[in-house]
Amino acid sequence: MQLRLATVADAEDLRRIYNHEVENTTATFDIEPRSLQDQRQWITERQGALGVVVAELEGRVVGFASLSPYRNRAGYRTTVENSVYVSKDARGLGVGRALMDELIDMAVKRGFHSMVAHIVGGHEASMALHRACGFEVVGTEREVGRKFGVWLDAVIMQRMLA
Repeated sequence: MQLRLATVADAEDLRRIYNHEVENTTATFDIEPRSLQDQRQWITERQGALGVVVAELEGRVVGFASLSPYRNRAGYRTTVENSVYVSKDARGLGVGRALMDELIDMAVKRGFHSMVAHIVGGHEASMALHRACGFEVVGTEREVGRKFGVWLDAVIMQRMLA
């Protein structure tokens, strides 16, 4: 497996992975698939202090992880929110863990203090991955989202980086 920073040239691969989750799961609260232009813009917005990492197996992008702003106000700048998505056909191969380890290392080197994840309630695989990477549950927001006609909780997990 090879890990590297994403470029806008990866937009279609990331869009394919992400839109599968949008259309078929509650792993994201997004309900509208991303266009190619939206995905390019999303990558561009995370260049610089933030970042997007992709995982490749046999030359094919099979997952990605990102650092995004936690909140817009200046006082929150040292906290980031993470996301990680793995292609359906690459799950169970250690891709998610490799991406998370790389993302955490990147966040530490870039001087962030705290990393937060919002995970849909009941998504045990994602919560287990985050626990294995040193995250703790710090709260649950009850029924803050709705998708596929179902109210969804958001479990908040956090890892201190410094």
